[in-house]
Amino acid sequence: MDDVTAVSQATPGDAHFSALAVWGTEDVSSGKGASDENFPVGSLLISRRLRGHVKAYYDFARVIDDIVDNDRLSPDAKIARLNAMGEVVRGERDGIPRRDVQSAVTLRDSFRITHVPVETATDLIVAFRRDAVQPRYQTWDELLEYCRYSANPVGRFLLMLHGESAVTFGPSDALCSALQVLNHLQDCVGDLRDLDRCYLPETWMAREGTGIGDLRAARATPAMRRIFDALLDEVDRLNMEAARLPGLVRDRRMRLESAVILGLSRRLAARLRREDPIAGRVKLTRGDAAGALAGALRFFRGV
Repeated sequence: MDDVTAVSQATPGDAHFSALAVWGTEDVSSGKGASDENFPVGSLLISRRLRGHVKAYYDFARVIDDIVDNDRLSPDAKIARLNAMGEVVRGERDGIPRRDVQSAVTLRDSFRITHVPVETATDLIVAFRRDAVQPRYQTWDELLEYCRYSANPVGRFLLMLHGESAVTFGPSDALCSALQVLNHLQDCVGDLRDLDRCYLPETWMAREGTGIGDLRAARATPAMRRIFDALLDEVDRLNMEAARLPGLVRDRRMRLESAVILGLSRRLAARLRREDPIAGRVKLTRGDAAGALAGALRFFRGV
């Protein structure tokens, strides 16, 4: 039974009707885990006492990402579910007993224990609501504004969970935005093919005489390669700002975590300079991970 049929068979005004109208009948979460990501999520570098809270945050973020990427939900249905997930996290709505919705309940309980601001989760919903209705971005500034909500809250959550001060937020935002843009470059072909979504600034493509149609080619055209390199120039600038982060983090484990992620960001940016994300998805290797860890160890030994 699909969601429309289920709602039509329920009685308007009853609790079941209300729940169906928001949540539908289907758990649309993908079940992906941390191993599906480019960068460490709740890794062993995180203190054991905090890993459960990191997992709760990640599970919630994965579910709302799955909601907005689902091709069986209308934009209105996606936004309704996203809004309801935010209401559950804020304690304004009860969650139904289903795995996707319970991720919001678990995170709500985590926030009550840790006192990390709930906005670190609900800001993500701002970005995903945008994804539900906005498939294109005009300028770099517009893309950075998207990153402000889609990526930067993740870094702030981790830092506040570890009791770090606001002085870390600026370089953390830079690192998270860099990671988000790198992910957009990695997935530029799949995002367009599967989601009709493109994050490459349209004004930049117009300036170079290219367009999203060139993402459907077998390999990058010279004009599209210039777009990639221009975005990587911006990523390099963000990574330069992010380089201050490990030195500002007081918790030794979090300091090492941030240094490793910075190293991975730099290595992925370098790979995307050398390789063509249109010809095939550019990915980090085990060697990249080992090199990033080795380069980060000096921060673990620091004061």
